Amino acid sequence: MAENIVQRLRDEIENGIVTNQFAPGDRLDEMQLAKHFGVSRTPIREALMQLGAIGLIEMRPRRGAVVVEPGPHRIYEMFEVMAELEGMAGSLAARRHTDTDRTGLLAAHARCEQSANADDADTYYYDNELFHHAIYAASHSSFLIEQCTALHRRLRPYRRLQLRVRNRMKTSFSEHGGIVEAILSGEAELARTLLRQHIAVQGDRFSDLVATLSQREAHLG
Repeated sequence: MAENIVQRLRDEIENGIVTNQFAPGDRLDEMQLAKHFGVSRTPIREALMQLGAIGLIEMRPRRGAVVVEPGPHRIYEMFEVMAELEGMAGSLAARRHTDTDRTGLLAAHARCEQSANADDADTYYYDNELFHHAIYAASHSSFLIEQCTALHRRLRPYRRLQLRVRNRMKTSFSEHGGIVEAILSGEAELARTLLRQHIAVQGDRFSDLVATLSQREAHLG
């Protein structure tokens, strides 16, 4: 239960940052946040620590937690690197996956299908996260898994926001189908290409993400 509360608070504050409710340079006061969300300072502190771990905030002397959201160009660069890492993971997964990996990937894909059909973007995000982690695991490269996991965590708020763009969730799930087929059939280069395209935010998709980031409406509630 406590973990769920921290996750909810982290997501709420995270959304506030990426939708500019909390702007870069703003101080996030633990007491004020605790009062706003009707909780004690302990889960707020844990949520802020998690946001600090992915670089959305940093702890500064005499100021405490301060928002340090990167600009669109920095976010684009991170997605570029993420696309390459995921492509590599998909390629290795196509060559190295075991029966256990196959089962895990298909189970994660099925969960994504359920949340996509329910049109539940928040649940789909977490199911989608499991799907990508199943691919990382199937690569059987511990160093690559570490790097993918770290950057995936860093891009978490922006990947979540992407799913709010019209039709992106259903498009995402459709793309998963081709990725699963390529991995399980052992088509390494196809898996690499499909995952790179799946993650990249070129052209219209990047414009949509920037437009979403610039919206002032809070997506809280």
